[in-house]
Amino acid sequence: MFDIIRSGEARPILSESSSTGWLAVGCIALCAACASCTPGEGASDGPSPGGGGSSGSESGPGAGGESTSGGADEGGAPSSSGPGGGGQGGAGGAGEAPSLPAELLDLSNWKLTLPISEAGDESPLEIKQPDLATYSVDPYFHLDAAKDGVIFQAHAGGATTSNSGYPRSELREMTSRGADLASWSTTSGTHTLVVTQAITHLPAAKPHVVAGQIHDDSDDVVMIRLEDEYLFVEGGGDDLGELDPNYVLGTPFAIKLVAADGVIQVYYNDLTTPKVEVEADASGCYFKAGVYTQSNTSTGDEPSAYGEVVVYDLSVVHQ
Repeated sequence: MFDIIRSGEARPILSESSSTGWLAVGCIALCAACASCTPGEGASDGPSPGGGGSSGSESGPGAGGESTSGGADEGGAPSSSGPGGGGQGGAGGAGEAPSLPAELLDLSNWKLTLPISEAGDESPLEIKQPDLATYSVDPYFHLDAAKDGVIFQAHAGGATTSNSGYPRSELREMTSRGADLASWSTTSGTHTLVVTQAITHLPAAKPHVVAGQIHDDSDDVVMIRLEDEYLFVEGGGDDLGELDPNYVLGTPFAIKLVAADGVIQVYYNDLTTPKVEVEADASGCYFKAGVYTQSNTSTGDEPSAYGEVVVYDLSVVHQ
């Protein structure tokens, strides 16, 4: 499926699978926004009724650049950066501190999968709209102490989906105000996700997590993956390109994923120049965000060991 255009040859992954100030991240996102603006073309500050074009024909040409989640500009850069820069979907008034994740991030076109299950059920708990709009659960999905980021946490002993042995606290892209599954093609339309986030904790025995991905109708297409301190793009079990060889936990960074014309571009902090480009012909695609912990008790981790990601800003645009 993959042909690497930038970042050299793919290398097999041996395993299963600093800090720049907020000013730097904010400047990067602002510069990207300015560089990508096109007069007369703009995404809305949030999804319009009906979902906003990421499923079926809605995601193809003529979708009109609707934002399905968040307030990104035409080029996909966040509308604001760093802690406190979310809130584009917030229910509170201007200057009012959010009290729920959905008041900081626009979650109207997402559903949430958690590493916990209801009594008598081994399947992971899913929270969909409209429940997600008022949902929070500590420690798996809640605002951080500063109320400028949403914490996603998944422990090694957590519930897993039927097609994975690993736990997650992860958002899955939807459409129609959360009623339908998003499904788009890398060869039709332009599909952009921008997330400002920090990976804040890793399991001890197998310190691997995924913090964002494009998934198709059968498997992951690209994933943002951290192994120890090595942050990179993975796809199909291969290392598709390095993002940061010495990532320090807690360091905020911006990721932009753009899928168009059979190519996926991955931007890291510099949202105007792709760091990795990969050819990919995939359908039934959707974005994911949050934490997908790549460890379980079989890898030597205690059930309480966990991966954690804090998301400060999140937006999706389909054109």
